[in-house]
Amino acid sequence: MTNPRVAARYAQSLLELAQERNQLEEIKADVDTMLAMGKNRDFALLLSSPVVNPSKKQAVLTQLLDKAGAQQLTRLYVKLLIDKGREVDMLGILREFNSQYKTLKHISTVKLTSAAPLTADTLNAVKQQLAASGKTESDIDLETSINPDLIGGFILEFDGKVYDASVSHKLKNMKDELRKPNVYVNQIAE
Repeated sequence: MTNPRVAARYAQSLLELAQERNQLEEIKADVDTMLAMGKNRDFALLLSSPVVNPSKKQAVLTQLLDKAGAQQLTRLYVKLLIDKGREVDMLGILREFNSQYKTLKHISTVKLTSAAPLTADTLNAVKQQLAASGKTESDIDLETSINPDLIGGFILEFDGKVYDASVSHKLKNMKDELRKPNVYVNQIAE
């Protein structure tokens, strides 16, 4: 697990360099590409392996970044991370970069879990409602997932808050309410 302070410092340095060189969007694309690579188990194991020589890691990453058409700044940054022995933290640093990028660009990340797939129109309506509510930024990165166990409805998560409007949640609440002893029944019987 990446130390949050280390990730924040290294991510901030890349963000600032990208801004200085007017390459922020290009570097963001490179970061997204590398995070996609990080979903590959072998790639993640390569970065964290103490057995693989850093020069070998550098060679592999250079080849991958060349194929991906990465910016020179990204290549130099990856080399710096490996030279400093921070390749183990690379994916955490890149995730932190994305977080800082979203903060800089005023983008809110909202996770929407629904019982069934939603149409593009519905997703746009959700984005508009969230933006209009003032609880999120006007620019929203909506991450969707499907969970049939919800039965119906949806769950929204953002800013550490969870809004559960699922049928399964409502049924659970009803069940809990019905299990409580009913004090009113005794009063009626008397």
